Amino acid sequence: MPKSSSSRAGIILLVASALAGLALALYAYFTPLTGVTGTIGALAPVAVSAIVAVLALLLTGVDSRAGRIVLRLVILIGLAGNAFAGVLLQEWWVCIAMAVGFVGLLIDMLSSRAAY
Repeated sequence: MPKSSSSRAGIILLVASALAGLALALYAYFTPLTGVTGTIGALAPVAVSAIVAVLALLLTGVDSRAGRIVLRLVILIGLAGNAFAGVLLQEWWVCIAMAVGFVGLLIDMLSSRAAY
């Protein structure tokens, strides 16, 4: 079944927000005077953002309904955990990026639901 354009838009938004979260987390990790420079805890949002971006890209190639549900659940957990890490690190832009990613995930879920 071909993917709808709104489903693609949701995945594009999800990937873009994950990459933005990755860039923001890397900035916080490497830039002096951010308060979390060089800490191990600041590497968690970097890793999770990269994983969420890869999982979102994998979501485009999965055709089975169960596989999409599992990937969406793992992405949702990653977004929530990354937003929580952003709160703990006081990196509010990472939280905003994860909220935008959640909107992209919702768009993908609702558009593919309408396709069934």
